[in-house]
Amino acid sequence: MTEIGIGICGGGYMGKAHAVAMASVGAVFNTGLRPRLEMVCASSHESAQRYQKAYGFLRSTGDWRALVADPKVEAVVIASPQETHREIAEAAFALGKPVLCEKPLGASMEDGAAMVAAAEAASVANMVGFNYVRTPATQFARDLIANGEIGDVTWFRGEHTEDFYADPDTPASWRTQGMANGTMGDLAPHMVNCALALMGPISQVLGEVETVHTERPGGRVTNDDHAQMMCRFERGAMGHMYFSRVATGRKMGYAYEISGTKGAIRFDQEDQNALWLYRMEGPEATRGFVKILTGPAHPDYEPFCQGPGHGTGYQDQIIIEARDFLRAIETGEAVFPTFRDGHEVNRVIAAALASNGTKTWTNINSF
Repeated sequence: MTEIGIGICGGGYMGKAHAVAMASVGAVFNTGLRPRLEMVCASSHESAQRYQKAYGFLRSTGDWRALVADPKVEAVVIASPQETHREIAEAAFALGKPVLCEKPLGASMEDGAAMVAAAEAASVANMVGFNYVRTPATQFARDLIANGEIGDVTWFRGEHTEDFYADPDTPASWRTQGMANGTMGDLAPHMVNCALALMGPISQVLGEVETVHTERPGGRVTNDDHAQMMCRFERGAMGHMYFSRVATGRKMGYAYEISGTKGAIRFDQEDQNALWLYRMEGPEATRGFVKILTGPAHPDYEPFCQGPGHGTGYQDQIIIEARDFLRAIETGEAVFPTFRDGHEVNRVIAAALASNGTKTWTNINSF
């Protein structure tokens, strides 16, 4: 086993999740590389010191440049705002340091393209933090589809729906300013990444984007509340996706339905330890969806728990992600989703936004 010094830029919601994951991953998966929480960076020295003490880092700083340049920081996790992603990643890659960056990749198409170029020029491990696709249930769904268990896939429906802005009296905040913080910038990338992972590349989209509550206490809303898109996958299947932060009653509606010529799959992240599978076999009277509770027989479940149906949770997804990042560093083999995969999500989002303006089908290859 070899220690590797980890530096995390950002100590908030996702910074904490990554710190906990890096502190736990060695014990959970018995990884060859064992993370050492070397340094955490925040927007001020005072905040960074609080995160250092709370999460167990050896050191802290209020300057991300000091973190990236420090020789004891051997890999960088970017969990800071989108507008900081590109500069931090480019600096780390220039020093030959692997980078795990939270989604979405950068604050613009230009940022994403530049980050992909920097990652591939450096030839070091690079990953984007799309954690939901790593649940044992969704990994199992991916295997079922790839192995032809539901036949030729004909249709995909996905959603990422939450209700944290369903109440029009919820005050305006940074989340209501700028497209990067809207639903298409914040929630949509997760489900688009899921669609790409399960179904393969998307060729064209028809998008519609809307702000439901244009005014909130404290200011005008400058980004979108919900959006939908029809899409066509390169493999020929039809698809539809819906994204919302005003979906009343939905807390973590990362859900999908997939139809094939021999069966179908359903999944909902609000019940993340179950996958529903339909097989077109046997007498019609006995056919129906079967609820499969995840357990040690499913991908990446057993390291957390030996009991079927006992379940994994949100933090476990981040731990699996940390394992994959360490594996990519150790082996030199790319692990999905790389920066290029993350930029493919950006291209789909950009095409959907452009389609909303023209009200026409838009080819992804135009972006």
